[in-house]
Amino acid sequence: MVRVRFAPSPTGHLHIGGARTALFNWLFARHHNGIFILRIEDTDRSRSTEEYIESIIEALKWLGLNWDEGPFRQTDRIEIYKAYAHKLLEEGKAYRCYCTPEELEDRRQKAMKEGKPPRYDRRCREIKEYLNKPFAIRFKMPLEGETVVNDLVKGPVTFKNSEIEDLVILRSDGTPTYNFCVVVDDYEMRITHVIRGEDHLNNTPKQIHIYHALGINPPEFAHIPMILGKDRTRLSKRHGATSVLAYRDEGYLADAVVNFLARLGWSHGDQEIFTREELIKYFNLDQVGKANAVFDSEKLLWLNSEYMKLTSEEKLFELVKPFLIKEGYIKKDETVDLKWICKAIRSLKERCRTLLELAHAMRYYFLEYVEIDPKAKEKYINSETMPILKEVTEKLSQLQDFTQDKIEKIFMDIVNERGLKLGQIAQPVRVAITGNTVSPGIYEVLEIVGKEKTLKRLRRLLDAS
Repeated sequence: MVRVRFAPSPTGHLHIGGARTALFNWLFARHHNGIFILRIEDTDRSRSTEEYIESIIEALKWLGLNWDEGPFRQTDRIEIYKAYAHKLLEEGKAYRCYCTPEELEDRRQKAMKEGKPPRYDRRCREIKEYLNKPFAIRFKMPLEGETVVNDLVKGPVTFKNSEIEDLVILRSDGTPTYNFCVVVDDYEMRITHVIRGEDHLNNTPKQIHIYHALGINPPEFAHIPMILGKDRTRLSKRHGATSVLAYRDEGYLADAVVNFLARLGWSHGDQEIFTREELIKYFNLDQVGKANAVFDSEKLLWLNSEYMKLTSEEKLFELVKPFLIKEGYIKKDETVDLKWICKAIRSLKERCRTLLELAHAMRYYFLEYVEIDPKAKEKYINSETMPILKEVTEKLSQLQDFTQDKIEKIFMDIVNERGLKLGQIAQPVRVAITGNTVSPGIYEVLEIVGKEKTLKRLRRLLDAS
């Protein structure tokens, strides 16, 4: 059975790169009816925090990447790593290193000045007797030959063993190191495939040698390409790549973000929009490209707008509701007429690219009065349009059925009687009711705003003139 894991270090919020790694693992597991495991690699105690752990879990839940086992925390497994490290020490596959941090740093600096690689010089490798002073445990790397990583994405990648350092697997304070914990955890959790970013590729030969020393067959490895900005530099905040939860707070839909992440380095023909079921059905590592993926914030925005169009009004209301509450348009426990709110959302959803935009656009459906844009007011609210607005107000006030067709008839009667163009009536009314010059069809807007608020806004404007 396929068993994969997502293993973030909680030293920050979940960002785009980590989210894509989680997604690729999740899709691979679901495609093969396998197991997706969440493991928190929190052994860096100086930088790992509970806040970040909670944030990562919240982001994964928002994206809908449900895990089957975990979350496991490495800090709960320290004794397990120690046991494996001492096993290698007893078998002569690791050794005690008595070098102090200061000595190691001095040698590193000296090597760099001499133009040499700043690797550990293995001076403690042949010390047989036990010295009564603090020590770390280092792994004995082979000194000759090559290690070939048969990567499922990149193909065979060869490393010279002589260039791989004897890495510390257990520090002098008894804490294990990343490369060692990963091997032990992946073995104990029966991981079959390690799918991770290609920035981990250089760690892979080290881990393979530890697997072999423990008498374990390594899992298969797949290193997925990096994500770059449109300027082909490493992804950073200036490219819009904030944390995953920031996209949620900006009004992106989880399904749109998942679709976008899936297409960063993976493709299925020319298809751009996928349901989750399609992603699970089609996803495989053969279609993950070798080239770096490019993060395009405009494409994400376009994709989000497409998902908003495809989402039902009922579902969109549930999604936009927190934004409406935050804006103060509705109260948290307020009962809203679902039929009415769906009509309001239907009028706007094709015009809005995010839930935040939708919430802002809906303001004139909720507010008693609206602020009118000064430029729009100057252009459309004047001595020429005031008589028209007065006539519209009088005729709308007489309507029993405040519906689009009845409203349209009033407008068209005025058009014909006064010899005007429709825009000469519609635009002043639109500005009076919405505060701006752009909105859905004016008859639709008036019906949704409703008779009471429509007349209040028009009369207020007329009284102020």
